[in-house]
Amino acid sequence: MEIRKAFIKSLPVMAGYIVLGIGFGILLRNEGFGVLWAFSMSLCIYAGSLQYAGISLITSSASIVTVIITSLMINARHLFYGISMLAKYKDAGRYKPYLVFALTDETYSLLSDGAVPEGCHADRYRFFVSLFNHLYWIIGSVSGNLLGQSLPFSTEGIEFSMTALFVASFTEQWIGTKEHLPALTGVCMTVLCLLIFGRDGFLIPSMIGILLVLSVFKRRLS
Repeated sequence: MEIRKAFIKSLPVMAGYIVLGIGFGILLRNEGFGVLWAFSMSLCIYAGSLQYAGISLITSSASIVTVIITSLMINARHLFYGISMLAKYKDAGRYKPYLVFALTDETYSLLSDGAVPEGCHADRYRFFVSLFNHLYWIIGSVSGNLLGQSLPFSTEGIEFSMTALFVASFTEQWIGTKEHLPALTGVCMTVLCLLIFGRDGFLIPSMIGILLVLSVFKRRLS
């Protein structure tokens, strides 16, 4: 029951993750890194934007300090939206470590409403949604790496696929809920901070602003 329902729930992410993973795998192959690299990075790191950035970190022989700072800056948003999942994951037992590790933007968009299909065990259902999304990413990365070896072509602009997936996730959330305050808060605060801090420094301020606004309206959202 949980496996079937989780698979159906994860289908929108499958299309995006496989395409994004293929893009990552192709870029990685073009820099001379084979399928084992694609598989290992997607299995152990499992962070799309960081993996894209990681290609340049590897090729430029970046220091450990640079890698740590870059990773924190790119993935800092997880600290903010992860807070809202604490109650849902609190009693997840053996599933909890993987659920925390596999909480990507898209997985969060599927699970953040807390809805669980009737008759499904909540923790198992969330585990399988997370697992399916992870598998899609691995399949895409490995496939792209193999394709990059046999079908070389220009990769210019392929990194935009990450932005496209964010837009798709936002649209799905907008359609799937009647309460649009979180979505509007995210868009408005991000645009405001982008104008104030610029594209290299807007991420953390916008996340803090979103957290503050949603905290103020917590009772309404609940």
